[in-house]
Amino acid sequence: MERLTKAEEQVMQVLWKLGPAFAKDVLAAMPAPRPAITTVSTIIRILEEKGFVAHEAYGRSHRYHAVVSKQAYGDRSVKKLLKDYFGGSPTAMLSAFIEREQLDASDLDGLLKLIRDHKKKR
Repeated sequence: MERLTKAEEQVMQVLWKLGPAFAKDVLAAMPAPRPAITTVSTIIRILEEKGFVAHEAYGRSHRYHAVVSKQAYGDRSVKKLLKDYFGGSPTAMLSAFIEREQLDASDLDGLLKLIRDHKKKR
């Protein structure tokens, strides 16, 4: 799976949120300042070439839908982040996140609960 550019990821976020949509619908759902419709159409075609998007033809129009789920792309991105920036160490990644995000007590309690629950499952 290829990595997405910022513009491609922005379009994918809209498609994941909307579900199947025409390019004009994708454009309408994007935050301001919006790019031109031709730019959105070009990005969608690139995403289709990369295998992230497919389409159904409706005459001369195309309705696009995500082929790669948000979950699958997110999982891949987290694994790459872990490998590239934290030497594959989940502990180093979680430590950096906790220190940089200044989590409050309830967030830390939530993380501890997740860890305990996961440990019980093993």
